Amino acid sequence: MRFIAVLVLNLFRAYDRLIMILFRSLFKSCGKKVRFFPTKSDFYYQTISIGSDVFIGTGASFIATKSFIEIGNKVMFGPNVTIRGGNHSTHIIGKYMADYTPKDKLKTDDQPVIIEDDVWVGTGVIILKGVRIGQGAIIAAGAVVTKDVEKYAIVGGIPAKRLKYRWTDEEIKQHELIVNSEYKSK
Repeated sequence: MRFIAVLVLNLFRAYDRLIMILFRSLFKSCGKKVRFFPTKSDFYYQTISIGSDVFIGTGASFIATKSFIEIGNKVMFGPNVTIRGGNHSTHIIGKYMADYTPKDKLKTDDQPVIIEDDVWVGTGVIILKGVRIGQGAIIAAGAVVTKDVEKYAIVGGIPAKRLKYRWTDEEIKQHELIVNSEYKSK
């Protein structure tokens, strides 16, 4: 019985990998070594650009219908991360929100989400429209990110607030010298 279970599990993994390879072409752009789980996630593919060496955990929901989502290189997402590049309109007096149409949207209802290189986004994070997450940042599990995150900041909470920085200014310069020289030599 265990043999059959292991065999079925491996077949599901192979199926997921095949679907992932096929679905990469659906993204607006997609770099090399990008791993995600299309059968266990929800993406609005045509508005998402992804760099190289990116891992997106299961249960991801990345949606931007009127804006876009841009993900840099060497970014890691834990499971169940949500990114929203837009919001519903709520501004018309005397009109039910359920009756709004796309023409009722304001320009501020949809804004891009940009995630720079070398970012780690923890489990269950929610990132909302108009946010830029700076290089090297860490987003703690369960955080709700409503504002920009500075480079190398560690943020957490609801709404997310800076907890500390990963390193001192001198350590950041040293880190960037090393990783930039390694990246250019590839």
